[in-house]
Amino acid sequence: MWSRLPFGDGLRAELGSPGRSRRLDSSPRSRVWRVELAGGPAVVKQIVDGPDAEQRYGRELAALRLAARADEPVVPALLGTDPGERVLVLEHLDHRRPPGDWIVDYAAALARLHATARPGDAGVLPRWLGPDEADIESFLGLAGALGVPVAPGVSGELCDLVDRLGRAPGHALLHGDPCPGNDLHTTGGIRFIDFEQASLGSGLVELAYLRIGFPTCWCVTAAAAPLLDRAEVAYRTAWRTETGTEPHGDLTDACAGWLLRGDALVERARRGTTDHLARIPDRDWKWGTATARQRLVHRLGVVGRMTADRAGLSGLSRLSTDMRHRMLARWPTLPPVPSQRP
Repeated sequence: MWSRLPFGDGLRAELGSPGRSRRLDSSPRSRVWRVELAGGPAVVKQIVDGPDAEQRYGRELAALRLAARADEPVVPALLGTDPGERVLVLEHLDHRRPPGDWIVDYAAALARLHATARPGDAGVLPRWLGPDEADIESFLGLAGALGVPVAPGVSGELCDLVDRLGRAPGHALLHGDPCPGNDLHTTGGIRFIDFEQASLGSGLVELAYLRIGFPTCWCVTAAAAPLLDRAEVAYRTAWRTETGTEPHGDLTDACAGWLLRGDALVERARRGTTDHLARIPDRDWKWGTATARQRLVHRLGVVGRMTADRAGLSGLSRLSTDMRHRMLARWPTLPPVPSQRP
């Protein structure tokens, strides 16, 4: 659908009049153009109307300003803004096809992004919100629907997990949706875009994306263990270099938290609308590169292995393993999630 380029008098006075413009693909929550300015090409992004449009615009603007502190750029440069129209004008960057081991450089760049926020930035962005009691109830309900017994003590383990995630320390700048496609692989390094869900918290909840399969993303990948190990070392090394400290939080807890969240089986527009885990026994649905059952089987396997020797989560380990086996027995043709980024 055609729409007017939102480049008002204030932006024209600051950046000059744009030349040619071309509408680019974007999510339903925004409109994006490539424009020609006197200084070169730029990207114009407008957050579209909606009940949370102002909040999304505010989050993205705050995140871009925090991320601009990085010595080695991790976001496009912010060239101009028009808050009245919820418009951002950003540096245009050419994206190159990532190499096969892309998650290693991605993880290092993610750590540098996370490290741009500081303790004094509390309140600039909302705190990250993890799973809650409703997620626990839904997950245990799915186990029952699959006919998998829940051992005594598992409910308590999950309540303790949710409590730990809710109290997890950390002030990292979290992207909120660090998916393939929201990372630009450029000649000058990786830059992240689309910060409408940015928050502050423990960076490990986003490092967990690599193992758990990019839970908020259309594109699921499951890299081989040696590559995952390299990526996680790269993240921790970059974080220590930037901050002089160890990352806050617990990677196993973070992965287990993503397992509980049924909303991480559907695209953003459908989140918060129903109990998506409860739908799994009756139907499967495709989102991007994998189906909901594929995603869940992958996450169950990851959490089952990671929690096997973990005090306080051994019951979750057995339950996750049993649920995965039951799903594969019921749907034996279910393929694994992709190992490569499309």
